[in-house]
Amino acid sequence: MQEFHALLELLAMLVFDPRTAVLIALLVIAGVSDYRSYRIPNWLTFGGATFALVYKTVTAVSPGSAFLLAAGGLFVGFLAMLPLYVLHAMGAGDVKLMAMVGAFLGADEALQAVLFAFIAGGVGAIGFALLKGRVGVLLRNTREVLFSLVSLSVAGVRPDARMHAARSAGRLPYGVCIAIGTIGFVLGRQLGLL
Repeated sequence: MQEFHALLELLAMLVFDPRTAVLIALLVIAGVSDYRSYRIPNWLTFGGATFALVYKTVTAVSPGSAFLLAAGGLFVGFLAMLPLYVLHAMGAGDVKLMAMVGAFLGADEALQAVLFAFIAGGVGAIGFALLKGRVGVLLRNTREVLFSLVSLSVAGVRPDARMHAARSAGRLPYGVCIAIGTIGFVLGRQLGLL
């Protein structure tokens, strides 16, 4: 019976809280776009972030603090993914998508959504490698990247995660992982599972 009430609360939240409904819709669109073309459009990320900033500010009792909370989430989402972009392990669209998610969720929840996105990405990478029959390549590349990162950081050299295409296990549309991880986090939190 508690599960049924939690499900009803979830549906009510999606109907009465446009912020959550818009976030989920934007994540689905971003995931589909990234899956089809390996691109996440700027109109989606910038438009979504703008919507989140404006919505939180306009609907809050204390607009100044609400804006700062949303801007802090945007900043946290951006900073959490930026190192992977700098290492060439992730595209700029993925970084902007996580920044948009942060604007919707705020700083604390943005960190949790990043963690869920990383978990979804790990599961997705393993599933992708299994599907393509490239698990050995994935494991070897993971070992090499970790060894290189440690070695280069000890030597004081800036690491670079780019690999030759022939040695790669394949391209994973990470926007899909961000969408699945974030939606899983939002729904899990609403259902009281987190």
